[in-house]
Amino acid sequence: MIRVAPARPADVLALTELLEEMDRFYAAAGRTSRDERMRQTAEALFSDPAAAHVLLAWDGRQLAGMAAYSYLWPAVGRTRSLYLKELYVGESHRRGGVGKVLMRAVFATAGQAGCSRVEWTTDDGNAGAQAFYDTLGLPPRPSKIFYRVEDTGGGFQIPG
Repeated sequence: MIRVAPARPADVLALTELLEEMDRFYAAAGRTSRDERMRQTAEALFSDPAAAHVLLAWDGRQLAGMAAYSYLWPAVGRTRSLYLKELYVGESHRRGGVGKVLMRAVFATAGQAGCSRVEWTTDDGNAGAQAFYDTLGLPPRPSKIFYRVEDTGGGFQIPG
């Protein structure tokens, strides 16, 4: 039975290990030491104000997956939007219903917070994620175009 609960400070090590697995999945491994990743994770989740929130899916004592999100304001509609930044299920727990349990928990969290939307993205090459969302009956929204600017060491700038 999968249990979902908000991350607690005692969960930082397990979450860091799952984030390292996620980095390997996205071929981004080796960029940050474990100690630095733990510090960043604790700061993001447990500072005041928190930069993000995380729901953790537990299979007994093993961390099976996570959903990282934040709230965005304003959103068309009632109040704000819950933006799902990452939904990740550990490789050993995939295709076992963990993702669906996490998505239900995300939707319940958004409802409890009075959000008018839940929004997320997936990489266009991530066929597994797209197939998962298709099985949930959640169609993509082709009306949105996603932009990203990354700091490559010189700060964030508008060209020209």
